[in-house]
Amino acid sequence: MSWSRLTLSLLWRSLRNPAVGLSLIRVGWRFRRRGWYKRVPFLPLPSAEYLKWRMHTAYGRDDAVPPVDDLVRYARWATRPQ
Repeated sequence: MSWSRLTLSLLWRSLRNPAVGLSLIRVGWRFRRRGWYKRVPFLPLPSAEYLKWRMHTAYGRDDAVPPVDDLVRYARWATRPQ
Protein backbone atom coordinates (compact mmCIF):
# COMPACT_ATOMS: atom_id res chain seq x y z
CA MET A 1 0.00 0.00 0.00
CA SER A 2 1.20 3.54 -0.72
CA TRP A 3 0.89 6.57 1.55
CA SER A 4 -1.65 8.14 -0.81
CA ARG A 5 -3.81 5.00 -0.75
CA LEU A 6 -3.51 4.91 3.05
CA THR A 7 -4.67 8.53 3.20
CA LEU A 8 -7.69 7.78 1.01
CA SER A 9 -8.54 4.71 3.09
CA LEU A 10 -8.38 6.75 6.29
CA LEU A 11 -10.54 9.44 4.73
CA TRP A 12 -13.11 6.80 3.76
CA ARG A 13 -13.10 5.39 7.29
CA SER A 14 -13.54 8.90 8.68
CA LEU A 15 -16.55 9.53 6.47
CA ARG A 16 -18.14 6.23 7.47
CA ASN A 17 -17.45 6.80 11.17
CA PRO A 18 -17.00 10.44 12.25
CA ALA A 19 -15.75 9.40 15.71
CA VAL A 20 -12.81 7.65 14.04
CA GLY A 21 -12.22 10.75 11.93
CA LEU A 22 -12.10 12.93 15.03
CA SER A 23 -9.65 10.55 16.70
CA LEU A 24 -7.42 10.57 13.61
CA ILE A 25 -7.43 14.38 13.50
CA ARG A 26 -6.56 14.63 17.19
CA VAL A 27 -3.69 12.15 16.85
CA GLY A 28 -2.48 13.82 13.66
CA TRP A 29 -2.32 17.15 15.45
CA ARG A 30 -0.13 15.61 18.16
CA PHE A 31 2.38 14.37 15.57
CA ARG A 32 2.79 17.69 13.73
CA ARG A 33 6.28 19.08 13.18
CA ARG A 34 7.29 22.01 15.37
CA GLY A 35 7.17 25.28 13.48
CA TRP A 36 5.09 23.74 10.69
CA TYR A 37 3.56 27.15 9.97
CA LYS A 38 7.00 28.55 9.06
CA ARG A 39 7.81 26.03 6.30
CA VAL A 40 6.28 25.32 2.92
CA PRO A 41 3.73 23.68 2.41
CA PHE A 42 2.42 25.21 5.69
CA LEU A 43 0.63 22.03 6.73
CA PRO A 44 0.73 20.45 10.20
CA LEU A 45 2.50 17.27 9.03
CA PRO A 46 5.11 15.22 10.90
CA SER A 47 8.73 15.44 9.78
CA ALA A 48 10.01 12.80 7.38
CA GLU A 49 12.75 11.76 9.82
CA TYR A 50 10.21 11.22 12.58
CA LEU A 51 7.97 9.13 10.32
CA LYS A 52 10.94 6.99 9.26
CA TRP A 53 11.87 6.42 12.90
CA ARG A 54 8.27 5.54 13.86
CA MET A 55 7.94 3.09 10.97
CA HIS A 56 11.30 1.50 11.80
CA THR A 57 10.45 1.04 15.48
CA ALA A 58 6.95 -0.26 14.75
CA TYR A 59 7.44 -2.36 11.60
CA GLY A 60 11.21 -2.86 11.28
CA ARG A 61 11.56 -0.88 8.04
CA ASP A 62 11.94 2.85 7.43
CA ASP A 63 9.81 2.68 4.29
CA ALA A 64 6.92 0.72 5.81
CA VAL A 65 3.36 1.95 5.37
CA PRO A 66 1.17 1.00 8.33
CA PRO A 67 -2.09 -0.86 7.82
CA VAL A 68 -5.27 1.20 8.11
CA ASP A 69 -6.53 -0.91 11.01
CA ASP A 70 -3.36 -0.25 13.01
CA LEU A 71 -3.74 3.51 12.64
CA VAL A 72 -7.42 3.48 13.49
CA ARG A 73 -6.82 1.26 16.52
CA TYR A 74 -3.99 3.51 17.74
CA ALA A 75 -6.01 6.70 17.22
CA ARG A 76 -8.95 5.32 19.17
CA TRP A 77 -6.63 4.12 21.96
CA ALA A 78 -4.71 7.41 22.15
CA THR A 79 -7.85 9.53 22.35
CA ARG A 80 -9.92 7.35 24.65
CA PRO A 81 -11.32 9.05 27.77
CA GLN A 82 -9.07 8.63 30.76
